Amino acid sequence: MKKIIWITGAGSGIGKALAIAYGKQGNTIILSGRKKEQLEEISTYIDHSFVLPLDVSQEDQITKATQTVEKKYNHIDVLINNAGISQRSLTHEITNDVGRTLMEVNFFGSIHLTKAVLPIMMKVNRGTIVAMSSAAGKFGFPLRSYYSASKHAIHGFYESLSLELKDTNIKVTVVCPGRIQTDISKNALNGEGQTHDKMDQGQLNGIPVDQCANQIIRGIAKSKSEIYIGGKEIILIYIKRFFPALFRFIAQRVDPE
Repeated sequence: MKKIIWITGAGSGIGKALAIAYGKQGNTIILSGRKKEQLEEISTYIDHSFVLPLDVSQEDQITKATQTVEKKYNHIDVLINNAGISQRSLTHEITNDVGRTLMEVNFFGSIHLTKAVLPIMMKVNRGTIVAMSSAAGKFGFPLRSYYSASKHAIHGFYESLSLELKDTNIKVTVVCPGRIQTDISKNALNGEGQTHDKMDQGQLNGIPVDQCANQIIRGIAKSKSEIYIGGKEIILIYIKRFFPALFRFIAQRVDPE
């Protein structure tokens, strides 16, 4: 059965890869992001798509976009909250305004769109809500204090939501990518809000983004509550859970870039 799938942050990276992969399956893909030109270029690879520019940090845009989608399609099968931005700065160097930007995009943008879409799914009692977290959403890491905090918050919100929806046919999945070959480190913000403009070595050696997208799609199809994707860094999630002292020993020696 073909689905209506709404993806934010669809202009690049994991969002782009998910859009193209889902599109190849014959699904209708709603492409959202801040750069319309990027979305239109990606739409040429998808037979059934709808370009819907959206800045998730703006609540009025979320309201209007959701109304547009409901009017056009009447329902949404899968919402993938992928829009996000990373950080590369020490805590004492990052301004409060930059910190708020990270929280607005990564946390509030995700939950505000989810809250807008949820009533549409509840009307038909079906759907899947996907939130993009990070391995850094399971543990703290240097140069990523606000980023990690925003992703930790994602887990608290969506776990609560999934428990509230336990008696419905609406599923919730949180995705935790590790090091994936995307430009997330290049687009990360420094302490003054400028782009980092540098590819982390770990990112460069990460798993291919297409491979990541395929693993996410399989995990969503299985209604997994959490999906972990990456290389050896994913082991740190389990070390933190079971051996917190060992985690701190290792994390203090890992190159944050």
